[in-house]
Amino acid sequence: MSRNTHSRAVARWRAHAPVFAALGDQTRLSLVAKLSGGEPRSISQLTEGSTLTRQAITKHLRVLEQAEIVHSVRAGREKRFEFDPEPIEEARKYLDLVSQQWDHALSRLKAFVED
Repeated sequence: MSRNTHSRAVARWRAHAPVFAALGDQTRLSLVAKLSGGEPRSISQLTEGSTLTRQAITKHLRVLEQAEIVHSVRAGREKRFEFDPEPIEEARKYLDLVSQQWDHALSRLKAFVED
């Protein structure tokens, strides 16, 4: 791998790292699942059925916002949160690319070993 190719790969990984980090928590995954239905939800609605406080949910939502997986929209005095699938889709594409690279490398190794 050339230095330039390696630099691009590292930059790509760093671009997706916040998404992977945000999704690495059970509570945040649960929030994404609740929001993935397409309907914006308030913190109160997202707290329903959870043992977590509103403050804890808010902290998790901030992490998801920083990763751009959710964004908030003001509705009167209330904030409503919406899911944006684009960062997850981009991370999936990156994983697909890495998977293809590994498949190719393993094929080359297999060919080398069998010769």
